[in-house]
Amino acid sequence: MNIYTRVCLLSFFFFAVWQLPTAVAQKKYSQLTAVAKKGDGIYTLLGRYNLSHSVCAFNNFCKLNKLTSKSHLMVGKTYQMPIRQYKYNQKSIRSTANIKEWKYAKSIEHYNDLMLEIGRKTSDFRTGKRELWVPYHLQYCPMSTEKFIPKNRNFPIFGEKYAHVPLEDAHLAGAVYYLVSGHGGPDPGAMAKYKGTYLCEDEYSYDITLRLARKLISHGAIVYIIVQDKNDGIRSGEILKQDIDEKCWGNKVIPIGQKDRLNQRSDLINKLYKENQAKGIEYQRMVEIHVDSRQKDKRIDLFFYHYPTSQTGKQLAEKLYKVMEGKYAINRKSGEYHGLVTSRDLHMLREVLPVPVFIEVGNIQNPNDQKRIIYPSNRQAIADWLAEGLMKDY
Repeated sequence: MNIYTRVCLLSFFFFAVWQLPTAVAQKKYSQLTAVAKKGDGIYTLLGRYNLSHSVCAFNNFCKLNKLTSKSHLMVGKTYQMPIRQYKYNQKSIRSTANIKEWKYAKSIEHYNDLMLEIGRKTSDFRTGKRELWVPYHLQYCPMSTEKFIPKNRNFPIFGEKYAHVPLEDAHLAGAVYYLVSGHGGPDPGAMAKYKGTYLCEDEYSYDITLRLARKLISHGAIVYIIVQDKNDGIRSGEILKQDIDEKCWGNKVIPIGQKDRLNQRSDLINKLYKENQAKGIEYQRMVEIHVDSRQKDKRIDLFFYHYPTSQTGKQLAEKLYKVMEGKYAINRKSGEYHGLVTSRDLHMLREVLPVPVFIEVGNIQNPNDQKRIIYPSNRQAIADWLAEGLMKDY
């Protein structure tokens, strides 16, 4: 072998070794594919994977498949989707997909949970094949969430004393919450006597809801208070006077019939959900707050319902539960907490598009549980702790 041959072989060896890491890196992921069905356009196919709102995803889909924005899809043809499939390394999403920012990794986590819940994925990325889906737009052109922080910091719904809501931080920037206080309008909900005066469920659930809304807004969230009373605001008294002038969002009169009331609320929430989704907002949650009514001697701690087939709803409920459990361990003398997380097939869990959770904060008939809702400091504590749990979910 002459010297020229040896130099060529040696050069080839070093070139091959230098190229090896790049080749290995290119095999870290595969491209998800999907078959076009009859009637599918690009936006329709992307919408099946919750990507129709992203211009970045649309452009990447066209580039991957050598299409233009006006191209038609062929029925039965397989197309590459703007979603990369990684094998989850069981450490973190960031290290698996080389994502730098924590909030973008959380968006990817929520996306995978959603795809599992609606049946697009067959297994959780944390188990089994450990298949992690990473939408192209969340990896390379994530939307700035700060632009969704409400600029106007004055909210008259909270009353004159609490109307101004300073921005504490942007922790919940890009998050949308639909807060529903139970009953309202012609329906006071559960009622019980306290020192000769009636306590009405709708008044106390509403006050807790307002306090929760204010806390979420202070962290940069967009909040829709679905049941509203423009006269009440956040109240500091123990006895919250009953009235029937609550309206639904948009100043709509609340119907007398229960079915009509529920449909009004779920239809409204779904309309708002679609509007926010079209703006590119992916994280949307619904929180409904009630006060239960049971036998007078039955004391209950806060408990949380989720829809039976909703994995993300269950996770949300469990995070709220864990925060409550921790707070009670510190603030209750015995350290005990007897709340629970369970599933129920309720209209407001089944019919709304955002991930929902339904909360009961106590038994309005029980004297000890009454203290949980009549004392303003307790209502504020419930709101603060629920907000903490919601922030852990985001």
